[in-house]
Amino acid sequence: MTPRGRIIVFVGIALAIGVAVGSRFRGQPEVSDANEEEECGARVTKEELERSVAIGTQFMIAHQKPAGNFDYEYDWKTKQYSNDDNSARQSGALWGLSLLHAFAGADKASPELEAALGRGLAYFDDASRTTQDGWRYPVYPAGEDGGADGGATGSAPIGTAALVTLAVLDYVRSLPASDQVERPRWAKRADEYVGFLATSIRKDGTWPGEYRFETGAGAGAHSPYSDGEALLALVTAMKYHGRDDLRPVILRAAIEGHRVNVEQARAKNADSATTKGYYQWSSMAYYELATSAMGEAPDAPPYGEWLMDLADWIIDVHRIVGRPRNTGYAYEGIVSALAWAKAKKDPRADKLACTTHRGLSNLLGWQVGHPRADKLGATDDPKAVGGVQNHATESPLRIDVVQHQMHATMLAIEHLF
Repeated sequence: MTPRGRIIVFVGIALAIGVAVGSRFRGQPEVSDANEEEECGARVTKEELERSVAIGTQFMIAHQKPAGNFDYEYDWKTKQYSNDDNSARQSGALWGLSLLHAFAGADKASPELEAALGRGLAYFDDASRTTQDGWRYPVYPAGEDGGADGGATGSAPIGTAALVTLAVLDYVRSLPASDQVERPRWAKRADEYVGFLATSIRKDGTWPGEYRFETGAGAGAHSPYSDGEALLALVTAMKYHGRDDLRPVILRAAIEGHRVNVEQARAKNADSATTKGYYQWSSMAYYELATSAMGEAPDAPPYGEWLMDLADWIIDVHRIVGRPRNTGYAYEGIVSALAWAKAKKDPRADKLACTTHRGLSNLLGWQVGHPRADKLGATDDPKAVGGVQNHATESPLRIDVVQHQMHATMLAIEHLF
């Protein structure tokens, strides 16, 4: 899956630079570049984002353990590692490597990135098991309960399985059709992982919150994170791997997931934590659905409208800009909405582009070693460069924070300029 720009400015400005534009506010007078700059704040350049991805890739590789999983968190000021761990964030880091590999291109990825992705895929695949029906699910060795028995009695969120599935799907997608070794091998694995997700969904259209390592059986209440992650994985398989047989499951999951995690959740609380958990995953899935043959069917749900509604919500209700902690995850959804708005010539594209510039401009200042992050101070620590803080003044660098921000940055490179 290739990660998912030009800002739409006022008509008077656009005529001067020769690009197509839309007015931010109908009936209001044109404004100057200075006023537009003041409203949007500092902008990022494509070169700055490319630099961010380059050093972020270095960080991800530097924090892969020899076995193939990752250092969970590294404090670059104290040079101490955290003892915490989380299976979903570990599998998310694997997906991050797969996305970075796809972004670079299978024929252009560095040997170091190629090797790191290979180790990561092998690590999770070697630790996976199969259900009685032959569907595959990952078993993170330590387990969510911290057990040291190889996961025999542990469990993990459905999101752990979904993110490993996404990693495999996007790896296969990045390989050339002429590859007769890796591509068929991992395509088979992808179908096995997809089968686990497709058969784990409950009758009501949501997923159980977790699955048991011993059998793969689902357990617990649904989670907005897992609902969104699993939906995105199935949509990716359907759209890019020819799995049209998944359409009924996807339709049920999309409709029910939106009803429970968006409609009902926001009716209870306008700034719902449930909707926040579902936000970027569902937004990426809605974008893929809206731009698919399935989404273009006359009776399809309004995926594009759902995508834009959630973008308005994350910006105007949740107030994502200016939040004190790292919000890189949100821009995975915001940039997806930007891509849709631009394709449909929706005037909200300007607002989405401006928000992306403001948000990423701030977050680049939290990435150790980036030119925008001079306030953090210089370091030659190879374990620090490219890592992203979760707060402007807190020095721990967590693997999932880096992964989300790198994905959002890759999407911005594709759609913002």
